[in-house]
Amino acid sequence: MLGNFKYHNPTKLYFGNQSLQFLNQELPEYGHNVVLIYGGGSIKKNGIYQAVMDILTKNNKNVVEISGVMPNPTLKKLYEGIDIARQHQADLLLAVGGGSVCDYAKAVAVSVHCDEDPWDKYFIRFEEPDCQLVPVGCVLTMAGTGSEMNAGSVITNSDTKQKIGHVFASEEVMPKFSILNPHYTMTVPEYQMKAGIYDIFNHICEQYFSGDDDTTSDYISEGLMRSVIHSSRIAIKNPQDYEARSNIMWTATWALNTLVACGKSSDWMVHMLGQAVGGYTNATHGMTLAAVSLPYYRHILPYGLPKFKRFAENVWGVQAAGKTDEQVAQEGLACMEAWMKEIGVAMSIRELGADETMLDELADATIILDGGYKKLGRQEIIEIFRESL
Repeated sequence: MLGNFKYHNPTKLYFGNQSLQFLNQELPEYGHNVVLIYGGGSIKKNGIYQAVMDILTKNNKNVVEISGVMPNPTLKKLYEGIDIARQHQADLLLAVGGGSVCDYAKAVAVSVHCDEDPWDKYFIRFEEPDCQLVPVGCVLTMAGTGSEMNAGSVITNSDTKQKIGHVFASEEVMPKFSILNPHYTMTVPEYQMKAGIYDIFNHICEQYFSGDDDTTSDYISEGLMRSVIHSSRIAIKNPQDYEARSNIMWTATWALNTLVACGKSSDWMVHMLGQAVGGYTNATHGMTLAAVSLPYYRHILPYGLPKFKRFAENVWGVQAAGKTDEQVAQEGLACMEAWMKEIGVAMSIRELGADETMLDELADATIILDGGYKKLGRQEIIEIFRESL
């Protein structure tokens, strides 16, 4: 392990099929006014909403709701939520849903007591909050983003077609607690489950494909990737398999709670490319990542060949005997491609609504980072998008 780092994650997790009952232990720690945040209303159909409301009522909480949080939360929706939380004098924001709902709650949390415009401050200038934050708690219903145990938030500006994520440095942005019941993930549509599975896998890849030293973080990442691959195959065949869904949910949390980032520079260009596509098409996040991943990794493979060879051997079991390093590495990506097709994720941005006429705009919307094996130029970004069609 090279470099120096600090690791501290203050989020308390409750995991298992009875984990919602622990909400009774958490609620007394916060004030009277709770803002309940959720998405399109599916939690009312599957009973999760009523179960949460019963506990809130039992704990004598004064509750108002922010409903209709969309899969790619918009800036307009953020402004609406800030107003509701301010009027209610929120003591706790309780997000019940998937990663987008948790992301949204964190964006509201850093904005309620902020005098500046949150889009400019947090998503354009990437500043840290310098105001009082409203605590966030999460009841997770979908596995994928890891938002339940990190300080990240992604908001879409529909007017400018920018989808931008900010991973806050402040640990105060992290949820104070998160409740993870794998049964809840069985209520989401199969398409969303598949998108979540790939989101998990790519979160690990983004951190894995960086650096050249021998790091414990990479060994942990390889184990997490093998776990996702194994459990995804079971869950695709039987979405009601509790063991597989519980392993996927737990892996999602550890994929992006900053643990495997320790000692790493991290890449995140797949996310930048995918978020540009999402900004223009409003496609599901995990599917945008899947659509651009292989063209990007094939492009940077020559610059990070030793790690791609290791990926092939340690994650996919590729045998290196009698092959060049590049042959082994390419075989690893071929195994990854076969698995992606097996679980049914998007393999092109065209199927998500993008076409040749968007390439320049997508390139302009892509934030260029330099944590990976190669810093991309604009023309390279266009070519990667073209290969993704």
